[in-house]
Amino acid sequence: MTLAARLHAALAATVKHPVPYVSDMREQPDAPGIPAAVLIAITDRAEPGLILTQRPETMRRHPGQVAFPGGRIDPEDDDAVAAALREAEEEVGLPREAVRIIGPMPVYRTITGFDITPVISVIAPDLPLVPCDQEVAAVFEVPLVYLFDHANRSERSIMVDGIERRYFEIRWGERRIWGATAAMLANLSARLRW
Repeated sequence: MTLAARLHAALAATVKHPVPYVSDMREQPDAPGIPAAVLIAITDRAEPGLILTQRPETMRRHPGQVAFPGGRIDPEDDDAVAAALREAEEEVGLPREAVRIIGPMPVYRTITGFDITPVISVIAPDLPLVPCDQEVAAVFEVPLVYLFDHANRSERSIMVDGIERRYFEIRWGERRIWGATAAMLANLSARLRW
């Protein structure tokens, strides 16, 4: 069975048997957020990996954080898939025609006011990805088996304005994957039941 077929089958199985999804706690949980999309690009190899980016330390918002390629859905984007493909092309030079879309996951609502649609996709391994200097400091791949292993994910908490905020964290070498990215990975792991 191909990787794409495995992913399609896993997504279809969870439609019949839904799993709970993690989202950030929002001050106004029913208020609509800013529509955004990220591309969950899984490499088609014997041991699939996932493409992640690290934001430059000079960024005004979320400096140095690890994230999926993605961003706001612009008016010219037809939908979340189009936005995720456009952002991945802009941020890491991933050509749209090199991406096989598997499908979207449920929206992830962040505390910072974004409603993010994660778009699952498959790409060939070892594509020559080139980060856009203004938005991306590094592009790297992490094996899915590592990201999905509960032993590599810890739950942490911090106090923000007198409210305890809980979040996931995954360490990959010197990199810290946390917050919305780690939570979406936890959701992906539950959804795929890999």
